[in-house]
Amino acid sequence: MNPTIVRRVQIGLLVVGTTITVMAFCLVAGCYKNDSTIEASKATVMADVVSADPLHAEVYFQTPDGRFHSPRLGLLYPTELSEGQRIRVEYAAYNPDIARPMGRSASLSIIPGLSIAVVGWLIVGLLMVFVAEFSRRWGKWRAERAELASAGNDDAGVAGDEESLVVAEKEQSVGGAEGALDGVHTPDAADEPVRVGHHDAVDEPEADRRVQR
Repeated sequence: MNPTIVRRVQIGLLVVGTTITVMAFCLVAGCYKNDSTIEASKATVMADVVSADPLHAEVYFQTPDGRFHSPRLGLLYPTELSEGQRIRVEYAAYNPDIARPMGRSASLSIIPGLSIAVVGWLIVGLLMVFVAEFSRRWGKWRAERAELASAGNDDAGVAGDEESLVVAEKEQSVGGAEGALDGVHTPDAADEPVRVGHHDAVDEPEADRRVQR
């Protein structure tokens, strides 16, 4: 894998891990802020738990003005609550949406916040190791492929040289055979003896006799 891409992926993972850590810190800081808001104008009242789970608890309680309130985001620190339970809650008198079970504080949010940060960085670390290992194996695989391709080209070059030598030897043998054929004398028409026919020898005396007459 391209080193630039690996570096960018790792930087992205570091950004994700930092973001998770900041979110966990904001969670804890928000809980301490809510506690300070409650402490600034604390009021106590009995409340009925309508629904509860490890992350959310919905309650109803009546304020001194006779109104019933149910915090929009549920109670702070809702662990170990069950539906139908009647508990005492503390809330901010000027903002009843901020409420918590009596005796609980923001210190309970430290462990969940740290857990979120640790788990987040654990996942980020595993992903970074995976990316680095994948990049290493990818580079090794590409190097092996390049080596095999280079070896194949070398073999092809050797085979081509051998083929060229064979062709050259064949041409030399053909040229030698042609030279041997050229060295053999082939008789032509000029070398053949002139043969005089019998009738030519007979006709010559007869021509002389005609002249004498």
